Amino acid sequence: MLKKVLKTQLFVLLLGTIFAWANFAIEVNQWLSEGKCELGCPIFFEASPNPFVTPCFFGALFFTLSFVLSILAWRAFNKKK
Repeated sequence: MLKKVLKTQLFVLLLGTIFAWANFAIEVNQWLSEGKCELGCPIFFEASPNPFVTPCFFGALFFTLSFVLSILAWRAFNKKK
């Protein structure tokens, strides 16, 4: 049962990580080409015009960290058996 939960968690975090970085990449591309961003969090762009300080960037980082920790948990679980 735990193996199925870990596998599902790994898959969901993988999809979330891909989505988060894709969203951030679109945001950075738009910021580089137009100097503005309308996709993510425009309130934060008015205060500081750097996409690396937006919640979208930090969300992508947290998803990536969670995905890496999920991989480590998966490996530890498989090593026990």
